[in-house]
Amino acid sequence: MSSNQKPLLHRIARKDHAAIAFTLDGEPCEGRAGDTLLSAILNRADSLRRTEFTGEPRAGFCQMGACQDCWVATETGERLRACTTPLQPGMRIVTGVGRTA
Repeated sequence: MSSNQKPLLHRIARKDHAAIAFTLDGEPCEGRAGDTLLSAILNRADSLRRTEFTGEPRAGFCQMGACQDCWVATETGERLRACTTPLQPGMRIVTGVGRTA
């Protein structure tokens, strides 16, 4: 995350849950047990990804896996819905939002 980028979300609960290490666009990150990929990423970044149509930032829309707005990928190319995928230790996620993959 660049130094001028502020996270979209700020954790106010579940701060005492176990930390889970993951990688976001090549940067080491930390979420908490019980986080979805979406919540873990948005506690770190100001957006989830950029739309392929206009380049505008996206942060998920429906939060229940129906709208297709929160797709991210693993470094191996597997596509995941960030809003419904639980954060797992060691995940290596690629979004490309303002970072190098």
